[in-house]
Amino acid sequence: MERQFETIERAKVNEIDEILGQPFYVLDDGFVRIIDYIGDDSSIVQAARVSYGKGTKKLRQDRGLIRYLMRHHHTTPFEMCEIKLHVRVPMDTWRQWIRHRTANVNEYSTRYSVAIDAAYQTNPDAWRTQGTDNRQGSEGVLQQNTGETLSRQEQTFQNQARTIYNERLEQGVAREQARKDLPLSTYTEAYWKIDLHNLLHFLRLRMDDHAQYEIRTYAKTIGEQIVRRWTPIAWEAFHDYRMTSAAFSKMELDLLKAITGGKDEQAIELAKSNGVLKEKEGQLKPNLELREFEAKLKSMQIKPPWS
Repeated sequence: MERQFETIERAKVNEIDEILGQPFYVLDDGFVRIIDYIGDDSSIVQAARVSYGKGTKKLRQDRGLIRYLMRHHHTTPFEMCEIKLHVRVPMDTWRQWIRHRTANVNEYSTRYSVAIDAAYQTNPDAWRTQGTDNRQGSEGVLQQNTGETLSRQEQTFQNQARTIYNERLEQGVAREQARKDLPLSTYTEAYWKIDLHNLLHFLRLRMDDHAQYEIRTYAKTIGEQIVRRWTPIAWEAFHDYRMTSAAFSKMELDLLKAITGGKDEQAIELAKSNGVLKEKEGQLKPNLELREFEAKLKSMQIKPPWS
């Protein structure tokens, strides 16, 4: 007996079709643009129900299911959606980007082609100072006059590096060798294809306030300009359960219970016994883990008793 299958239509998102190939500009000469996509919110629901039936569920029920999947970390249905982006990004930022090894990547090759004649330049008011608490981060900016000097030096260096690179090419040096002294501020381009689950993981890390400004700008562009249009229900759930939520460890829950119960001394002793709060020179000093907990308390307008 011949089996009967219903006709399947490719997922079509009008808001995405309208921006296919359209560049969203980032930094001074970078961009992100969508090349192709597979699936939409209904594809996530379809995968979760393992059903091709159309019209059997209401939008409200679909939204509830997607939010349930996100809330309980059921990731496989989100892998049914894929997106391919074309990005132009400074090489130092690309180094952080490419650490996410969950995508298919094809990058512009400076062995086969001449390096892109563009480098990311820092505005005089955008030279950041080294963070004191976070060794890999920054906080604050340098004074304008210092920044102006640094920006002039940067432009001189970039121009000189490009001149030397071009001279090597003119003298017949192989492109693969001529490129070796180009600065990391040089732009590169790549096609980047990734499924929605891994894309959301990338965005959760790189949209965070602690991420480096440059890659955070790209991540926000991808999330707010593309993913929000592509899978709006999944984006809403991601925003609620990943970006604006807070997770608590057992110790933090014990501390929270003591603080909200008015047992300040007990909370302080609990923090001390867990090694996250120490007394130094007559003052209570929280470590990084406890300061992160303090940030969660602040979002709930709760003052820690040791502050």
